Amino acid sequence: MSTTHNHHFKRQIHYLLAPIVTIVAGPQKVKVLVIGGGGREHALAWRLAASPSVTELHCAPGNPGVINLGTCHSSTDYVHLAEHLSIDLTVVGPEAPLVAGVVDQFRALGRPIVGPNAANAALEGSKVYSKRFMDKLGIPTARFETVDSAEAARAVFPKFRYPLVLKTDGLAAGKGVIIAQNQAEAEDALTQLAYPMVLEEFLEGEEVSFIALCDGKTAVALEPSQDHKRIFDNDQGPNTGGMGAYSDSRILTAEQRSSILETVILPVVRATQFTGFLYAGLMMTPNGPSVLEFNVRMGDPETQPLMMRLNCDWAEALMASARGALTGNDLRWNPNPATCVVLASEGYPGTVINNRLITGLDKTQHCQVFHAGTRQTEAGIVTAGGRVLGVTALGKTLRESIDNAYAGVAQIHFDGMQYRRDIGFRGLRRLQ
Repeated sequence: MSTTHNHHFKRQIHYLLAPIVTIVAGPQKVKVLVIGGGGREHALAWRLAASPSVTELHCAPGNPGVINLGTCHSSTDYVHLAEHLSIDLTVVGPEAPLVAGVVDQFRALGRPIVGPNAANAALEGSKVYSKRFMDKLGIPTARFETVDSAEAARAVFPKFRYPLVLKTDGLAAGKGVIIAQNQAEAEDALTQLAYPMVLEEFLEGEEVSFIALCDGKTAVALEPSQDHKRIFDNDQGPNTGGMGAYSDSRILTAEQRSSILETVILPVVRATQFTGFLYAGLMMTPNGPSVLEFNVRMGDPETQPLMMRLNCDWAEALMASARGALTGNDLRWNPNPATCVVLASEGYPGTVINNRLITGLDKTQHCQVFHAGTRQTEAGIVTAGGRVLGVTALGKTLRESIDNAYAGVAQIHFDGMQYRRDIGFRGLRRLQ
């Protein structure tokens, strides 16, 4: 056996025996690498930095908010970086590396990593594949048609009522969806979205983000949350990657959580041996939950309030996922709600204006500010993306968490700053 093959064989043996070693020796001390540089990754890093089992934290590339938590690296050769740093656990934040097969690369070397392989990442990477997959497994979802041209789309328009939902097939950072209110808007959408495309019926109900941590055999549900996609208050304007979110245990009953696990999440895990985060964007209809879309990573900005509420050793739970050793008792939560308000750049979700100086970051209280699109300069921290910051806070009540988050927002300023002023209000009306 060659030296290289022997090295890889030893890593595979270590990978398989690690759960046994952990049981005998107690909690494992780990070096962790977080892949990504947005608000989701800052929140993941922030919670991991507080995990007793983490001895070193590295991020690639990270952002100015992560610098005080761990070491940031510019390398995009994640496998080499993990090897060089002797990383014990890698956590993938964004979808693009997952779709590109980073998990397959790590597993070929026996390196623990949280995320699905490339084949399963297609559940997010291709809306066409995802809808057909749901149809095959009998997972509840909106009635749909797939088309590969404007002519084909026009031919199936008569099969639907308006509003009509049009979705581009590939990754679109949460912005590849248009809800057409009439024929004219549907025609316009055909010129804006890439083909192939999914056309589906518009569902009425309450949207819920349901995220589960999976290990290939089973799944553990995270607390429920609700995203706010539209750019303007009262769900007006174009879709974005997410303008804010809140997490409150009352969003779903225990019976609803159990039903969603059994009818939506576990069928996917059993059919595909799915690992990592499986995110079901749900519409709670009068006929029960229906899947709007699958994502194969944690949501952004849902991650921010979820990490505020998480109350356990996050690294241990993630390692259990990577090792195929989830028990169902891996996660514990603060019972209090949390709210995240996203501060976005001028022009978002279209062409944004960057390099605006951000002030007031040192004045916020009773909240955590997660960096999403920022850059450090000699003059200070400046805007460097569409979504810039996620101001996130806990509260004894949902109302208090909302007030705490907006009190933090009031201390921050950059030219052209835009944000929604109604994050969590749907929850207030529904849950209070």
